[in-house]
Amino acid sequence: MATSVESDFPRARGARKGRNGNILIRIRQSQITGRGMSRGTQIPEALLQERDSRARWHGVPVYVQKLYDSSHPNSDLSQSHGVLKELSSLLSMEAMSFVTEDRKTAQESTFPNTYTFDLFGGVDLLVEILMRPTLIPQRKNTKMNDNLVKDCLSVLYNCCICTEGVTKSLAARNDFVLFLFTLMTNKKTCLQTATLIEDILGVRKEMIHLEDVPNLPALVQSFDQQQLANFCRILSVTISEPDVDNDDKHTLLAKNAQQKKNASPSRAEINQVTLLNIPGFIERLCKLATRKVSEVMGTSNFLQELEDWYSWLDNALVLNALMQMANEEAEHSSTESSDESTLAASPLRHRLPQSMKMVHEIMYKVEVLYVLCVLLMGRQRNQVHKMLAEFRLIPGLNNLFDKLIWRKYTTSNHVLHGQNQNCDCSPEISFKIQFLRLLQSFSDHHENKYLLLNTQELNELSAISLKANIPEVEALVNTDRSLVCDGKKGLLTRLLTVMKREPPDSSFRFWQARAVESFLRGTTSYADQIFLLKRGLLEHILSCIIDSGCRSRDVLQSYFDLLGELMKFNLDAFKRFNRYVNTEEKFQIFLTQINSSLVDSNMLVRCIVLSLDRFQSQMEDIKVVEVLSECCLLSYMSRVENRLTFLFRLINIINVQTLTQENVSCLNTSLVVLMLARRKGKLPFYLNALREKEYAEKYPGCLLNNFHNLLRFWQCHYLNKDKDSTSLENSSCISFSYWKETVSVLLSPDRTSPCAIASYIDEAYKELDTDQMEDAF
Repeated sequence: MATSVESDFPRARGARKGRNGNILIRIRQSQITGRGMSRGTQIPEALLQERDSRARWHGVPVYVQKLYDSSHPNSDLSQSHGVLKELSSLLSMEAMSFVTEDRKTAQESTFPNTYTFDLFGGVDLLVEILMRPTLIPQRKNTKMNDNLVKDCLSVLYNCCICTEGVTKSLAARNDFVLFLFTLMTNKKTCLQTATLIEDILGVRKEMIHLEDVPNLPALVQSFDQQQLANFCRILSVTISEPDVDNDDKHTLLAKNAQQKKNASPSRAEINQVTLLNIPGFIERLCKLATRKVSEVMGTSNFLQELEDWYSWLDNALVLNALMQMANEEAEHSSTESSDESTLAASPLRHRLPQSMKMVHEIMYKVEVLYVLCVLLMGRQRNQVHKMLAEFRLIPGLNNLFDKLIWRKYTTSNHVLHGQNQNCDCSPEISFKIQFLRLLQSFSDHHENKYLLLNTQELNELSAISLKANIPEVEALVNTDRSLVCDGKKGLLTRLLTVMKREPPDSSFRFWQARAVESFLRGTTSYADQIFLLKRGLLEHILSCIIDSGCRSRDVLQSYFDLLGELMKFNLDAFKRFNRYVNTEEKFQIFLTQINSSLVDSNMLVRCIVLSLDRFQSQMEDIKVVEVLSECCLLSYMSRVENRLTFLFRLINIINVQTLTQENVSCLNTSLVVLMLARRKGKLPFYLNALREKEYAEKYPGCLLNNFHNLLRFWQCHYLNKDKDSTSLENSSCISFSYWKETVSVLLSPDRTSPCAIASYIDEAYKELDTDQMEDAF
């Protein structure tokens, strides 16, 4: 997702005063008294020039005064444009130096030209000039020059970059923000307009209502591909919930409280519905995302240019300047065309603008994929899924995979960033990460996940089910084979291939594992697991965990989660595990990785506990008996003292105040251990063991009180959430009614019940009464 420059760079703080203090005071007073655009024009030009040299205003106030004098209503504005060009040159140099210099230096800098321009009313004047055709009746032969509009927009954007408060003041003018959308219909001003709107929307306190944009459906339908791509930059700000990238860091208590306050759909959700109601919108996004990029330039040359321009491409201002150069040089070519073979033999200085267009194509594909990803995670998910399938998004991305998405790994600038989407990533890295996030969102708990395969691979899944004498899953049977991937490999298989080749410190490992894991999530499918096992996925994950010395918590968590989904209830997977982890040294390294952070590995622990319980119920099968006796992992977990150790730690590392979407799985894993114990009539034994642990550690009541509070929260959190409860049921193969029943038994106030937590907490150590706990939740 693109971020506004304001969020990446600090604003200039104030401006120099010195001996010009009195005149600044007078100007500020004129602001207060509401003189608006006239505040800089009330001062005699001679005085302005006399003060200019002392104040180092570089003639900006005089320019503003000339601009005001030459921009009266119904004038031809040619003289105004001449003045604005001079101003634009002055201010753009300042903005360029700001966004390209060292950030530490930039933080300490001041940029008086843009500050002075705003101070003397220049920003207000430009807004008035731009909006004048909509506010004041114009002569029939009077038309705003496109170049004048572009220069106005560029100066406003430069001021937003360099001077504190300009962006916020523009964002507060709802009429101006909505007006800017109308400027996007003009191809010549679309890029500058989109950049300014994106910056402004990024600082608004309230998200804009897209339905308030005049004639939005007609506006969007009038866009060509290039304009639509730039529009996606804006949409990324209007359809995402605030702080969506830091979602896991917010406590569930805070989220629940916020949801109670905001029971009605949010503005982001309303905006999503508005977009989906625009005819042809999703279809055009799919075409844009899967449009091929010219293949005439050599891969190595193109990637080298990407690296050479990496530091420049990190900000929209420079990219827009380069794109402007590219558009002017290749204005005769169609933006819809990808036939650029005539430039293949051109010298580099002539090819540079063309290569920048290719970089720009990659960058706006990032925005398109982000918009689709957000829509896939929204309330209208099923509607979006149906359209993405119908418009063949997945086959289109599959066709782009080798030649664009993953054509070559570049060794430079690959730093492990984990989940941080605000890191300094090159366009290509951002593109790959967004592609992986889209695959994750597309596959997660949805039957359309089989569109990631081709026909041959679907047949392979059917054959696996037939050989195992189990029915095919309904989603596989219902898959429309006319919508699956083309070619020799499907998208999932291609992803596995590059995943196994990825260097150990690659920034993509986390996202690759998440994307593959999402294919397995939901109701456990034996055929899906075997399909991936046959391609060596389990051995690859174990190699990364045990042999590569991986230390990244994010990557390790993704590996553990994927391993859990891959092995759950699968006898063949545990056999393969035992063949790979064939020495005590390897097994101890594996256990050390698990124990290094139980928050990250608890889903794997849950998988082992559930699988062990299933296998122990199938002791009549000789193959099961062999695996149970031979597998070091199952043998380790079969020892009750080891299960109790995990249970102690799972309950102890979380509490109600620190629960997040990330660590709430620890609570559910502890519940799985106790549910399985309850089935076997051993729940009192486990609760008594928790009590003995408290006394042995000399903190009686602490562990059980904490667990009691966690289960109270669990009831409040899960009993009203159908999606979350279904997920628990599918992943554990334990009915949700048994989850609820077990929690109720544990929370029973009957102190004579051997299965109630209250029976194991001495009265002296009981923490809170019922009323106080209700207030806390």
